[in-house]
This record gives sequence, structure tokens and C-alpha cells, in this order.
Amino acid sequence: MFVSARLPTRLMSLAPFQDSITGTRPGRVDQNGEVLVDHFPLLGLRLTTPRLELRLPSPEELAALAESAAEGVHDPEVMPFLVPWTDRPPAEVARSVIQNHWLQLGAWEPEKWSLQLAVFHAGAAVGLQRISARDLRITREVNTGSWLGRRHQGQGIGTEMRAAVLHLAFAGLDAEEATSAALADNHASYAVSRKLGYRPDGFERRVVRGTMAVDARLRLSRADWDRHRTTPVTIEDLEPCLPMLGLPAS
Repeated sequence: MFVSARLPTRLMSLAPFQDSITGTRPGRVDQNGEVLVDHFPLLGLRLTTPRLELRLPSPEELAALAESAAEGVHDPEVMPFLVPWTDRPPAEVARSVIQNHWLQLGAWEPEKWSLQLAVFHAGAAVGLQRISARDLRITREVNTGSWLGRRHQGQGIGTEMRAAVLHLAFAGLDAEEATSAALADNHASYAVSRKLGYRPDGFERRVVRGTMAVDARLRLSRADWDRHRTTPVTIEDLEPCLPMLGLPAS
């Protein structure tokens, strides 16, 4: 069983984003009157559903998200992820969430990106929803992945948070297909994919915890997404982000 790992204040203060939780545009004003979102518009992107908000987190929210991961995201007896990152001590799990968040933003390129949005329910950071793409303008394909704290599972949140990024992909970014994958014992992920209209797309043999595991690929077309979507989603401030996502501004 995971135990809570409280992050030191010094680590919580190192993240580069200071004010994204506020109602105003995030970031500190520089000498020219610019704020951080002017230079990195993804800080202003928000997705909202009836119960959730998805966006990049502030430093304090990132710390809370890391602690949620450290408390546990699955039964320790099984490993639903290809990389068994949750096998590590809770403090290392928390640190890896923070480091990976910074890594993905620091390595950002329009032709290859991974947007990892914190998921907020009732004001609390409960999980992370990723959407990524390579050469989106040409391939029109995205990939998704996620994790959700164990205390928040079984409430339909996993379905709602993936529905949010699928709406971003198809309605906002004009994608044609979305892919995902799940190991054979990741029943929750399969259930979400079936509900949202994904179809089987083959299998791959993988190694997890030193043994062979079967990873099932899944694919969702725009037509199947449209037939199965039931969750209303609102996208805010996408237009300034389009060049960063490899797409022309409209």
C-alpha cells in the first residue's frame, strides 16, 4: 500500500508556472507588460466538462498531483502500465510526476509534443490526462494515456477526462483518429475505451516486471467518436495554442 509523500516546500516552489490557478492570465508581468501565457499560450488552455477541469497545473497543484500519485493509482498486486513507475517508493513516484511534467514541457516541439493536463474534480487534483501527437498536421492522429488516483476511481471520472481530450482532438484540432492501448488486466481502461467507441487495433508483446505481457492497441475514428460522444466539453483559449501544436492559426 502506498503512503502519502509530503513534498518539501523548496521542491514545490521550483516549477516555472506561478499563477495559472488564478482567474486572470497566468504568469508574472515582465518589463514590457507581457505575462507568461503570452510566451507559452498552453498555460491558458482549459477543458471543462460537467464535473471536471483539465489544464496545466500551478506549482502547488503540481505538488498535490504528485502526492495523489504517491498515494496509489492501482492495486500493487497488478501492474496496468508498461513502465512500472509505481513500483518505486512513494517519494520517488511523486518526484517522477514533477520531473516528467517539466520534461515534457521543456522538450516541446510543434512536430512532437505531449500535453499532460492535470484533472481537477471539486477543486482537487485527482489525476492526469495526456494527449500527444507527432506531425499532427500531416498524420491527423493523436494518442492518449492517463492515470487517476485510487480514491477517485469507480466514479466515471476516467471516462469524462478522456472524453475531454478526445473533444479537443476531434473538435478542436481536426484529428481523424485517436489511439490508445491497455494491458490485458487493465479492465478499467478497456471499459472506458469501449464506452467511447474505440475498436481493436491489434496486439503487441511487451515486457512488464520481467515477464511477457500483451498490450492491446485500440483506435477511435472521428465517425465512431461522433456516434458515441455524450459528454459536453468546453474548450477555452485554444486559438493561441495552435502553432505550438503544429497547426496553423485560423
